Amino acid sequence: MRKFYVAGHRGMVGGAILRQLQSRKDAGQAIELITRTHAELDLTSQAAVQAFMMSESPDVVILAAAKVGGIMANNTYPADFIYENLMIECNVIHQAFAAGVKQLLQLGSSCIYPREAPQPMAENALLTGLLEPTNEPYAIAKIAGIKLCESYNRQHGVDYRSVMPTNLYGPGDNFHPQNSHVLPALMRRFHEAARDELDEVVIWGTGAPMREFLHVEDMAKASLFVMDLPMEVYAANTQEMLSHINVGTGRDVSIRTLAQMIADVTGFKGKLGFDTTKPDGTMRKLMDVTRLSDMGWRAEIDLKTGLEETYEWFLKQETLRS
Repeated sequence: MRKFYVAGHRGMVGGAILRQLQSRKDAGQAIELITRTHAELDLTSQAAVQAFMMSESPDVVILAAAKVGGIMANNTYPADFIYENLMIECNVIHQAFAAGVKQLLQLGSSCIYPREAPQPMAENALLTGLLEPTNEPYAIAKIAGIKLCESYNRQHGVDYRSVMPTNLYGPGDNFHPQNSHVLPALMRRFHEAARDELDEVVIWGTGAPMREFLHVEDMAKASLFVMDLPMEVYAANTQEMLSHINVGTGRDVSIRTLAQMIADVTGFKGKLGFDTTKPDGTMRKLMDVTRLSDMGWRAEIDLKTGLEETYEWFLKQETLRS
């Protein structure tokens, strides 16, 4: 019986990973799943995490817990983002090691790469330039998580790996009007516009920036794929101090195209407007997923299907709240 601790199981990614592991358990694999809510275990508390790890002694730790948010949240609370994420990573990774955990998977973010990184962004772009200022504190914390895993591997011979997803979406996403990312924010806006029979939805910028989106169920499958890779395969495709693996689709769409797709899914019949006095932000953010595809994994859920599934989930949550 292998004990898996999933940190952040109530989040979008952690929840999807937990579902994948539960499917394995239901299929007969000898798995015990361990979870704790934030109320039950504060991951920023060193003493609490130490006591938990020593008591539970998991065999595998999946670190999907993080403080996350959109541009507005990152700009407003930079100290919170760097402090809480650093503390979570330091506590979980170190206390897992102290409790004898040999296998750990840490989830990061594509924001670790420099603002001006060549596109698509390959793993070796890490630490080659300045970060995007709006989310630099969060990015610094995520880079630290990668280096923590690599350093414990070097010094202690454990197997701690890191995966860096592109923009994620799907069931469990945050649709808050101010604190959500671009895809769920647009979905809420178009849903409300369709409901209220508005004539137009105005989007910041020109609509030209290109973005890549990965369904969270694909991310969960990719995470477990990387976790399951035999050490000889993983080591042959990575480097000791450049060991993280990008996860994405390898394809991107313009914000204009994304907005039109979401308008179609939500049934919005009005026109799309673009406020060109507002900034576009980075013009392109696409992950180079060659490393992962060479090892045998590719995304399965196309964007149209994923948007439809996500909107169905969103509608169910709206119904439950009403």
